[in-house]
Amino acid sequence: MRVAALYDVHGNLPALEAVLEDVGRAGVDLIVVGGDVVPGPFPRETLARLQHLDQPVHFIAGNGELAILAQVAALDGEPVTYWGTTSGAPLPEPYLSVNRWTARQLRPDFAPTLASWPRTLRLGIAGLGDVLFCHGTPRRETEVFTRATPAERLAPLFDSTGASVVVCGHTHMQFDRAIGTTRVVNAGSVGAPYGEPGAYWLMLGPGVELRRTPYDLVRAAEHVRATAYPQAEEFAREILEPRPESEMTELFERWAPS
Repeated sequence: MRVAALYDVHGNLPALEAVLEDVGRAGVDLIVVGGDVVPGPFPRETLARLQHLDQPVHFIAGNGELAILAQVAALDGEPVTYWGTTSGAPLPEPYLSVNRWTARQLRPDFAPTLASWPRTLRLGIAGLGDVLFCHGTPRRETEVFTRATPAERLAPLFDSTGASVVVCGHTHMQFDRAIGTTRVVNAGSVGAPYGEPGAYWLMLGPGVELRRTPYDLVRAAEHVRATAYPQAEEFAREILEPRPESEMTELFERWAPS
């Protein structure tokens, strides 16, 4: 079985379309969507596209989906108890405005779908064995670590899963590393990567292939700017010039498990 792992699309429909073309050419048997399909500039269109694929698809929830569901509940008058942050603290207002806007786009049509997604998934993949898919870490979808986080800090967390391979996302940077007895692979981000521009994803089975799909960045940025997304200009700019991986690794390491 060949499995494509697509993480952190963040409503970037042009990037997703480019990746799906590559996935189609690769002849995969199954797609795993690893969370944070939303928020982003094309939330309804992106979710609809993923729900109507020819290949079988499994979804797991990321902190993005859970934060949007919290905002959907707030629209119904319930208190917000989940922000999707590593610290558990409320998001700054510019990011909250994004989540409120996304919640309005998805309620009521897509909220029940998001609420049905589990937080982890296990699959047996030939050549790799028991593979666990999660968003941040097996413990928590908001938990952050990078290629630079010392393995000895993380080994108890990953070895306890019993999986031979763990696939994660959340930090938008690809890597493939050993942590204790576990191979841990970050799929990178389809829609909002750090480092070199493009759309990042994984091919699994019988080995692990880190993939990056090029697409028309200028055209994608133009389409984003034409939306009502609250941070359209910032999102478009980061499609064209993502923040450096070194900068984001240094930032995320402040929140990594100690």
